[in-house]
Amino acid sequence: MSEDLQNPAQETGRALIEAKVATLPSAPGVYRMLDGDGNALYVGKAKNLKARVRSYARPSGHNNRILRMIDATQDMEFIRTETETDALLLEANLIKKMKPRYNVLLRDDKSFPYILLAEDHDVPQLYKHRGARKRPGAYFGPFASAGAVNRTLNTLQRAFLLRSCSDSVYDSRSRPCLLYQIKRCSAPCTGEISVTDYAELVEEARDFLNGKSRQVQDALLKKMQAASEATDFEAAAAARDRIRALTYVQQDSGINPGDIAEADIIAIEKQGGQSCVQVFFFRAGQNLGNKAFFPRHERDQAEPEILEAFIGQFYENRPVPREIFVNQKLADAALIGEALSTRMGHNVKIRKPQRGDKMNLMRHAEQNAREALARQVSESASQRKLLKGVAEAFGLESAPERIEVFDNSHLHGTNQLGGMIVAGPDGFIKNQYRKFNIKDENTQPGDDYAMMREVFTRRYGRLAREENRGSAEWPDLVLVDGGRGQLNIAHEVLVELGLGDVPLVGIAKGPDRDAGRERFFMQGKSDFMMPPNSPVLYYLQRLRDEAHRFAVEGHRARRNANIRKNPLDGIDGIGALRKRALLYHFGSGRAVGRASLSELEKVEGISAKMAQRIYNHFNSDES
Repeated sequence: MSEDLQNPAQETGRALIEAKVATLPSAPGVYRMLDGDGNALYVGKAKNLKARVRSYARPSGHNNRILRMIDATQDMEFIRTETETDALLLEANLIKKMKPRYNVLLRDDKSFPYILLAEDHDVPQLYKHRGARKRPGAYFGPFASAGAVNRTLNTLQRAFLLRSCSDSVYDSRSRPCLLYQIKRCSAPCTGEISVTDYAELVEEARDFLNGKSRQVQDALLKKMQAASEATDFEAAAAARDRIRALTYVQQDSGINPGDIAEADIIAIEKQGGQSCVQVFFFRAGQNLGNKAFFPRHERDQAEPEILEAFIGQFYENRPVPREIFVNQKLADAALIGEALSTRMGHNVKIRKPQRGDKMNLMRHAEQNAREALARQVSESASQRKLLKGVAEAFGLESAPERIEVFDNSHLHGTNQLGGMIVAGPDGFIKNQYRKFNIKDENTQPGDDYAMMREVFTRRYGRLAREENRGSAEWPDLVLVDGGRGQLNIAHEVLVELGLGDVPLVGIAKGPDRDAGRERFFMQGKSDFMMPPNSPVLYYLQRLRDEAHRFAVEGHRARRNANIRKNPLDGIDGIGALRKRALLYHFGSGRAVGRASLSELEKVEGISAKMAQRIYNHFNSDES
């Protein structure tokens, strides 16, 4: 691919686009329409760049959305690609990166959880995995929610008794843990099961994850019968319990996938200018749940156009099944399938089912989409009403689209952390939440004002450098948990950064932290209260409480991580084997720190030189 750089043009709109056409090749590529600040208005792909861009220069035949986009265009950029398939993949990537105003945007970009049978250790581990699939092993998913994967994982642990602990915990065990006692692990860490027998459990789990559940259950049934005939009733009962667990996994999947082994069912429903895309996941012949998405788009965009854009962005960084069933006829279905096939290395087909089990599943998905959309429309109307009330309460010109709320958390000045949550017309925007570890060494432990200054400086210093007030990350209202003092500190930082016009409000808890008696503080105004039964007050309390929850959870996670740090982790030359030997000998990291030099030298695998290094690490102040 090569960037085709264009000279800036003084003309705008249709005349500018027409001037660009003469310089373009009749070849595949991606084009970007830009506004006066250089922000992307629209990203599109074309089989023939010249012909596609020329279509925008026509004097008529455009709907209102396209006309607004053309009028706002003040520059264009182009990237030529080798094939139309390359252009499609690049288009999806740029849309997710730039979030152009006139494109269909997938707003929920959170990765889905998987169950991973990790195989980069002599004793494989079974656990929940989210993110890039880099670790070697068998992946089972995607699951629609963390709850679904947790329920299935618990059942798989009962069925296959595979370890879920991390490698470091496994290496340091000297006796079986609680999971062994409740029959959810076979305890290979302490030799309760041989490596050979554990490998057999791993193979059974791998077969099940690959869809061979019937064969696994038949094999267990034979084991149960053989154990029963040999009067080994304990082994027979264990096999029976494992069969029950596997049966539960397969029955807990909701709707019956019929003859679908690996596919996604995707249905879109549109109402009142909004749409819902419902996705059902089927893997290894099992239904792994469903999830609703509400893409952002213009009111007049048609369902097939929205669905094509959704599919391109949804699978841009996710594994793709071999079949995708949709409820709309897509003009570019073959091209999208070809692009996904190229990326995945296996054939991907996109089809609209006409009859049979697949059609029944599609109707079920459409019904879920309609119901989810109805709930979303109802909730959005209530949310808009609340945001309008917030604007009236604080004297804003219009209802805020983005509210940022800050709170700090610490315990006696330790593990200090600031939290920021974000809310808007669609509720909490959790992928925009941010944590700020307090880094300034001059900050006195527990100094809330200094913490607030650092958090605001880091958050809004970056925003000020971008100098783009039209960006999606620009707040319409900022709330801080605190009174006049916190408000003044936050205001000082914003003024220093040239952002003094950003609306800022402090929320102070009532006497004895009594909810409903909060006081609100704004620059240049007297503090005030809201009626205790005000829906706007309840909404602001929810925002404040969510910020508090987020900050406290972040603080606890940081504190727990520090507590879990092993004193041996900072010693050069102490790996997993030596750590295990020391912990086995002394019982804990603290006991190692109290040990004498002669006691350390008695540990197997610890040389005199290493013993001296360990002793010096814990007694450096005395040496």
